[in-house]
Formats: sequence, C-alpha cells, structure tokens
Amino acid sequence: MAAHRIMIVDDELDFGTTLAERLELRGFAAKAVGGAEEAMAALAADWRPDVVLLDLMMPGVDGLATLDLIKQRDPGIQVIILTGHGSTESGIIGMQRGLFDYLMKPVDIGELVARINEAGDR
Repeated sequence: MAAHRIMIVDDELDFGTTLAERLELRGFAAKAVGGAEEAMAALAADWRPDVVLLDLMMPGVDGLATLDLIKQRDPGIQVIILTGHGSTESGIIGMQRGLFDYLMKPVDIGELVARINEAGDR
C-alpha cells in the first residue's frame, strides 16, 4: 500500500511544517500550507491529498468554510479538523458537512497517525 498523502492547512505555518516533517518520518507524503487559498491552489495544481488536517481558527477563510471548499472540489478527500479552539457546536457542524474527525490540540502523534490511516483507507 502506498503512503497516504496528507495536506496540513494551518495559519501557523511553523506548526504545519513541523507536523509534516513528523508525518514524513512515519512514511506519509505530507505538505503544509498556510490557509484556504494555498490549499485550494495546491488542489488546483493536482496535488490531491487523501487526508487534510485542517485548523479551525484561521484568519480570512476559517476551517469550516475551507472544509466546504475542499468537499466541493473533491468529496472523496477525508478531512480531520485539528484545533486548539474547538467546541461541540463546531464539531457537529463539521460532521454534518462531511468531516471525518475532530481532534483537539495537542494530539498524541500515535492517535493522529491512527486516525489519518483510518481516514485514508476510506
């Protein structure tokens, strides 16, 4: 089985880049982008991830709106919101819009890898 392709969308690019490096060490192909616009540009350039790790609170286009954009472009991409500012309400809204999972930062890397694999295998 080929490694899952992961896109990390987070306005804290240092966090996204570090997480991408940690995931690459575990055999994933990972790419970090700084927001919705960069994510959509990467998708338009045919860099299709299997799973998107998406921050909820971003300036401009927030995580739920970015989820909608991703699902409109390609409903088969699985999205996991990874946030430090979550709420039950945003989790429910996300699930109604096709979100695979909703995890709170900081997340154990082992748990995250397990959820990515589960999402990517769908």
